[in-house]
Amino acid sequence: MSAWRARASESPVAARPARAWLLLAALLVAALFVAGCGEATVEREPTVRVSGTPNSSPVPGAPAPDGAVRLAVVTHGPASSKFWAIIRNGVESAARRLDVLVDYQSPDEYSLQRMSALIDDAVATKPDGLVVSIPEPGLAPAIRRAVRAGIPVVSINSGSGEFRRLGVLAHVGQEEDRAGLEAGRRLADAGVRRALCINQQVGNTGLDLRCAGLEKAMREVGGRSRVLAITDDDPGTPDRIAAAVAADRADGVLATNSLGGLAAADTLSGVKIGTFDLGPDVLKAVQAGRIGFAVDQQAYLQGYLPIEMLALRARYGIFPSQGDVVATGPHFVTKGDAAQALELSERSIR
Repeated sequence: MSAWRARASESPVAARPARAWLLLAALLVAALFVAGCGEATVEREPTVRVSGTPNSSPVPGAPAPDGAVRLAVVTHGPASSKFWAIIRNGVESAARRLDVLVDYQSPDEYSLQRMSALIDDAVATKPDGLVVSIPEPGLAPAIRRAVRAGIPVVSINSGSGEFRRLGVLAHVGQEEDRAGLEAGRRLADAGVRRALCINQQVGNTGLDLRCAGLEKAMREVGGRSRVLAITDDDPGTPDRIAAAVAADRADGVLATNSLGGLAAADTLSGVKIGTFDLGPDVLKAVQAGRIGFAVDQQAYLQGYLPIEMLALRARYGIFPSQGDVVATGPHFVTKGDAAQALELSERSIR
């Protein structure tokens, strides 16, 4: 006898509990069905990748590896640098907000050979985009190899004068010669006619352009300037700066980074001082009047914007005007607005 027949032969009283359970189960299924119809569903738009040359069109339905955009970042500044920590903060913030996977690499100490190798290693992983700084022309072969491999490249920080000829899509940073010129004009307006440009890395194209801009500003008012090469973390640097100022009878100093600016402020008096880059110590010196102004190139934007630009290009094929500088500076912080900048600097944003 089948199971169905066995149940059918039971008394009506015995069958009632079974029927009750069946009815309850049916009601639960119906309730779940109704509730499910009222729930909102979320559908992700398929990722779109752009492959090939910078002028190629997006290819629908070609998802990035692991369902996310992968970008590589290679910079010349060590991770231990307070300035480059701000750039990295911008990179990581953009990566989190835009759901992008980023591999950030930089040499422990500046090395052209090591940086070239890091670029080649990044290209070998076939990322959806590459962000690089271009501190000197010697990086050109590695960057050209990336472009020939079909990797969209955006440069940041250094390289505003070189990026176009290398096939780089855009540069995010400040035009360094213009920044040096405007900083020099501020010193000239303060009465400076004999200036010293303190450069911690002579041969870095961006820093050299800052000093060239200062020299142009001095020539405009009949003054002059020269470059003093320093090692910014050498204990003897403040004394070298003081000796050079005395020898030149300089009445103004422009430092190409914050450590040089602080070294000048710690050893000089009666000399107008300007410096590139911020930091809590620099901003406190500006507040106290020991440094006249600090040039803010907005390093956070130099980290954030290229990630956003390359992510949008990879997903949707859209990009700002190619071949242009996306200017993040120069902005000038003086005694009047140093307090606000100081609060943001302590959070690694300025």
